[in-house]
Amino acid sequence: MYQKFSAKLLLLKSLAKQLPPQQIDGQQYHTQSVLSRLSLAAISGQYQCHHQQQQRRHQTVDTKTNGQSSASQSMVYNEERPQFPGSRSQWTQELRFVDPDSYPGIPVYRVVDKSGQPVVDDLKQLNQSIDKPFLIRLYRGMVKLNQMDTILYNAQRQGRISFYITSHGEEATHFGPAAALEDTDLVYGQYREPGVLMWRGFRTEDFLDQCFGNRNDLGKGRQMPIHYGSRALNFVTIKSTLTSQMVHSVGSAYAYKRQQNGRVVMCYFGDGAASEGDAHAALNFAATLDCPIIFFCRNNGFAISTPTHEQYRGDGIAARGPALGIPAIRIDGNDIIANYLATLEARRICLEDSRPVLIEAMTYRVSHHSTSDDSSAYRSVDEVRNWQQSDHPILRLKRLLQLKGWYAEDEENQYKDDVRKEIMSALVKSEKVPKPSIRSLFTDVYSCPDEQLPEHLDGQYQQLVGHLKAYKQHYPIELFEADEETTPDANK
Repeated sequence: MYQKFSAKLLLLKSLAKQLPPQQIDGQQYHTQSVLSRLSLAAISGQYQCHHQQQQRRHQTVDTKTNGQSSASQSMVYNEERPQFPGSRSQWTQELRFVDPDSYPGIPVYRVVDKSGQPVVDDLKQLNQSIDKPFLIRLYRGMVKLNQMDTILYNAQRQGRISFYITSHGEEATHFGPAAALEDTDLVYGQYREPGVLMWRGFRTEDFLDQCFGNRNDLGKGRQMPIHYGSRALNFVTIKSTLTSQMVHSVGSAYAYKRQQNGRVVMCYFGDGAASEGDAHAALNFAATLDCPIIFFCRNNGFAISTPTHEQYRGDGIAARGPALGIPAIRIDGNDIIANYLATLEARRICLEDSRPVLIEAMTYRVSHHSTSDDSSAYRSVDEVRNWQQSDHPILRLKRLLQLKGWYAEDEENQYKDDVRKEIMSALVKSEKVPKPSIRSLFTDVYSCPDEQLPEHLDGQYQQLVGHLKAYKQHYPIELFEADEETTPDANK
């Protein structure tokens, strides 16, 4: 390309010898001199055609001399737009600061309103997969999660598990996106997304084993309750360190980009997490590296007890997308169809356009933040009741099913009864399973044959065994799976 470009310049130089001087930025230059400098720049690699286009510089030909047409060349700078790198701007003579209040808020995408009325009579017009079986599966998934949350919340209050977080009021943000993703897509949750796992096939006993931290727990009892994870289901284990999943997820997405494997990463976070520095770093890295990742913000109105109006100024979280070069959308988080369709489109953008997407799902946290929280201290009971009774995602989808004639009260009651029995049975069973062995505290740190511990870790383990034997009356060793050193007989 550069050889052809240089040849053209040499031809123009020979023609320029007969041309008069040219005006550039108010100064006179011989056309031959200008073109000579330009040819040298091209040969040295300092002047490239694609760079010329990016900087909006161009060559012009003025073909009028003494009333007759002839070719002339001059380099001119396009002053219609600023050429500063890092911005897309127009010149202005008006001294005016950009006022965030002067712009309308980003609209909220919705398909089904509070009454259950959809925007179209036939939802298949929006996507062929939205049929009766699909909607019933979504509905029953949300109902099952709601029942499990209620049972395990009460179990914590009874002292049977140490901690729990419910998802009341936010179920649609789990099942809608989960249905839109492929099972091979990697999901990073924050802590309030068990519905994604439930959709992918995480069993009831898997949830219960994790909350009790017994020997059947995939995490071997090393995490506090609700910190689920499953390698088989492509769901990264939950971490308590707020927002750390966002930067980790970008790394995974970048690896997927390099591998060109057709997979995307889904990263959940909340409005509170968006206030962390890691959130900005993750969004910016994803944008500059063009990573195939969907950032899904559950904006439920509160960061534990801090309402959104105390967390940030400006138009929510979605507005940060365009500022960082990320396509963004704001959706009705209580509309499960909107969740599904938005995530489906976001996934397409990630793969076809090779860029990240930001979704802000506006919802409301009906429950307390966790079993360690009493939300009545910072919001009224009437406010919570109003949201629960008027705009709960389960209620909205139920109304849609009723309008379609796809809802049967007797079948619904039977399903709820069956689900409660299933969860209660799993709870009783998981509660009786012993905790992992004491020795398992030291395994998996190093990859060792036959689970043999390195010498320094084995020494620490032996110290712990000695301590437990000396003070056995203070430790419920009988609740743990026995091993050679800490069997009940060894502690008598």
